[in-house]
Amino acid sequence: MILRFLLWRFVTHMVYQFKMTDAMFSQEDTRPTSVPADPWSETRPIPTLEDDFDARWDETHPTPIYAAHHIPEERIEWAEPTRKHRGRGCGCLLGMAVPPLLLLLVYLFFPGRTNILLLGTDAREPETWVGRTDTMVLTTILPWQPYAGMLSMPRDLWVVIPDYGENRINAAHFFGEADHPGGGPPLAIQTVQSTFGVDVDYYLRVRFLGFLEIVDALNGVDIELSQLMSGYEAGTHHLNGEQALAFVRDRAGSDDFARITRGQIFLKAISRRLLTPSAWVRLPQVVTALGDFIETDIPVWLWPRLGFALLRLGPNGVDGRVITREMTNPFTTSGGAQVLGPNWQLINPVLMEVFGQ
Repeated sequence: MILRFLLWRFVTHMVYQFKMTDAMFSQEDTRPTSVPADPWSETRPIPTLEDDFDARWDETHPTPIYAAHHIPEERIEWAEPTRKHRGRGCGCLLGMAVPPLLLLLVYLFFPGRTNILLLGTDAREPETWVGRTDTMVLTTILPWQPYAGMLSMPRDLWVVIPDYGENRINAAHFFGEADHPGGGPPLAIQTVQSTFGVDVDYYLRVRFLGFLEIVDALNGVDIELSQLMSGYEAGTHHLNGEQALAFVRDRAGSDDFARITRGQIFLKAISRRLLTPSAWVRLPQVVTALGDFIETDIPVWLWPRLGFALLRLGPNGVDGRVITREMTNPFTTSGGAQVLGPNWQLINPVLMEVFGQ
C-alpha cells in the first residue's frame, strides 16, 4: 500500500509539473483571469444536522463576518509568461570560423608581391644544367589587385656580371653553373638585381626540350598571331610540342627581339591552356614533365597562392612587356661582339610600372 501511494504521488506530481511547464511555454494564457467570490466553497464539507443548527443560530445571533467568507471579487492581472529563446550556436560557430578565414585571406593576398626569374636554358645533357639562358623573363605577381606582369630581356643585353665583369646577360647562368652545380640561378638573380634594381624572390629554370614534353602533356596549345610570324599566318594555330619548340627557337630571318616576342606569345598560350578547366585532367602528366625538365626554388606552399591570383586574372590578364629595340643602344665591343647597351631613360619607367621599383 505504501508503495502504491508513493507511486501515485510521483505520477500526480509529474503530471502537475508537465501541465505547469506546458502553460508557461504555450502561446495562449489559459489561466483564470479572476478568482471565485468564495474560494472556500469548493472545499467545504457537506452540511450536516449540526451545521443546519449552527446556521439557524447564526441567523438569530449575528456574529462577526470573517473576511475569508467575503473576499471581494477583483481581477488579478497575470503576467505574460516570457519565452526564453535559446540560440542554436550560430554565434559560436561564426566565432570559430573567423580565425581560419582570416588566415586564409592573409595566405592568399600577402605578401603583396612575388618576383620570379624565368630562365630557359639550352642545356642538352640531362645530368647538367650548364648552358646559356636564351630566354630570361622577370615576372611579378601581385595577388591583392590582382596583377601579373612579365618583362622579357634580350639575351645580347650588355651588363656587368658580379665577379665576372662585363658580358651578355645570358652568360650569367652559364658562368655560375660551370663554376659549381646549382650556381647558375643565384648568379643570374644577382645580375638581374644589380642591373635593374628589382628584387628577385625565386627562380624557375627549364630546358628547352622540356617545352616539347609539357606541350604534349597538355595535348597542344593555341597561339594567337596578329601578323605573319615564323611561317604562320595571322590568326589562331594549334601547335604540338615539336611545333611549339620550333616556333620559339626559330632564327630564320629574325633577330633577338623577334624571338622575345615569340617567347611571350608561347608563355601566354601555356598560361591560357593551364587555366582552361578541360586541361586540368592532364595536370598529372604535366607535373611529370615538369619534374624532368624544370627546377625551381619556389616553395610548394606558395603555388596555390600564385595559382589563385592567375585564376582571378583570367587567361588574358597577364601584362606582357618587352625591352624593345628602341630601349637599347647597339654597339660592337672591343672583342668584335655585337651587343645591346641599355637605354635607362626608356627602361626605368617600364620597371616602375611593372615592378614598382
